Amino acid sequence: MTAERELRAQLDALTTEAFRPELAEIDRLPTLEIAGLMNGEDASVPAAVAARLPQIADAIDAASLRMADGGRLVYAGAGTAGRLGVLDASECPPTFNTAPGDVVGLLAGGADAFATPVEGAEDRPELAAADLDALKLTAADTVVGVSASGRTPYAVGAVRHARAVGALTIGLACNADSALARAADHGIEIVTGPELLTGSTRLKAGTAQKLVLNMISTITMIRLGKTYGNLMVDVRASNAKLHARSRRILALATDADDAAIEAALAASSGEVKPALLMLLTGSDAEAAARLLTEAGGRLRTALDATRG
Repeated sequence: MTAERELRAQLDALTTEAFRPELAEIDRLPTLEIAGLMNGEDASVPAAVAARLPQIADAIDAASLRMADGGRLVYAGAGTAGRLGVLDASECPPTFNTAPGDVVGLLAGGADAFATPVEGAEDRPELAAADLDALKLTAADTVVGVSASGRTPYAVGAVRHARAVGALTIGLACNADSALARAADHGIEIVTGPELLTGSTRLKAGTAQKLVLNMISTITMIRLGKTYGNLMVDVRASNAKLHARSRRILALATDADDAAIEAALAASSGEVKPALLMLLTGSDAEAAARLLTEAGGRLRTALDATRG
């Protein structure tokens, strides 16, 4: 069997690639009816994710432990899956004030592939190994391979290379019994079924991947103490909206007036977490910084120390 025929046979076996004859006349339907069909398809995704919550939680707990010890979270994928990883990684610094390089998105073909696909890049597992080597991957890190099909060579190659290094590995796919999930320490298979447009896995599969990546990054950051309740107290105020959000977070958490909030932010150089500790405990900036350092940046731990 030629390589092309073998690939076609692999695709024929994937539920995400299955043809749906009942939709063969979709291009003849009114726009509102097509929109309704798409909306109905999307509504099935949360249930598919819910069916894998135990596996998702186990993977997050393992990744959180690695990050708490100084490890990094690295996403690796191609096409839509890779772009979703890059998107999730890029949102962590402003949302959770993560240091540069703490959360990384690797896309087959490099940064240029975000806008323009690089032909053949997803078919080369050695590129994934080289990209991870360029990061100086260690056993402290976590690598999440993302692939709707679960067979993309770049994503599978990333997980296999990371596991050989000793890093924690997570494989996120949208087909059952996938090579990606089998290669990883933690396999997560969100089976979303055939797409509205045959093989267009940026649809339901992409939505499922986005939901799971949201969980991985958000809950990991909660476990790392990057939040106080459901408030983003490690937000990095890099624009006008985030400056306003910082003040709103302090008001919601403390009921302090505007003058007190401005004074606390001025004393903490605009950092929300120490400002919040100052407002809640009456401590000065130096004491708040020391308490947070001793608590490993965890606000609740610092608060417990002041009460103890």
